[in-house]
Amino acid sequence: MNLHFRPDERRRHHLVRLSRVSWRTMLVARHELAADPLVARWTDHGRPLVVRRVAHGDAPGLPLGLPLPPSAGKRRLSFVVQPADVMSVDLPPTLRTVGRTAPCAWWPTFDLLESLADRYRIELRVCGSLAWSALTGLDYLTDRSDLDLLLYVNGGTDLGGVTASLAAMELAAPMRFDGELIREDGAAVSWREFHGGAPSVLLKTLGGISMIEPGRFAAGDLPS
Repeated sequence: MNLHFRPDERRRHHLVRLSRVSWRTMLVARHELAADPLVARWTDHGRPLVVRRVAHGDAPGLPLGLPLPPSAGKRRLSFVVQPADVMSVDLPPTLRTVGRTAPCAWWPTFDLLESLADRYRIELRVCGSLAWSALTGLDYLTDRSDLDLLLYVNGGTDLGGVTASLAAMELAAPMRFDGELIREDGAAVSWREFHGGAPSVLLKTLGGISMIEPGRFAAGDLPS
């Protein structure tokens, strides 16, 4: 499965890089952040922000998040930018791209996950601590870090098979799996919730959250 998106498309987990001028201009109104050297120089190092869900009270524009590493208190900063501020938009990194940033004990599990992606013909990408460590060069990983998976599925994907395989694989893995099943329209649910057999699961879209039956998610429906 090859994952593509339009240059003007913005979805959750997409990585956005801003111009230095736009970043500094935005921080003028955020004095406490402008005084933080890590935040103030974020774009100087080419580091991205991530597209997040729209939150209550957000101004019009593109909602972005910036998760800081444990050394900076693991704060999650929120911003809203305008299209003119955006220099580039990229997909989340692949497991293969960030794998060498992970502990060596994780590597055999990565090979199994790659095989799972090939078997079910899904696109496998990552977010969370591992991704941010690789993207920024900062230390986000701890002894308790999960592996946050983004499993991009399509209408023909056997979601039951994917989630059952993940659950079985996790039993022998040195880390916990977190993450989402993401449809072609960008709607997503937790793989663990989907596998758990609950009558409804939390559906996440750029516009917000709602509940949906697992079967309807698999069918490509949205809540009415």
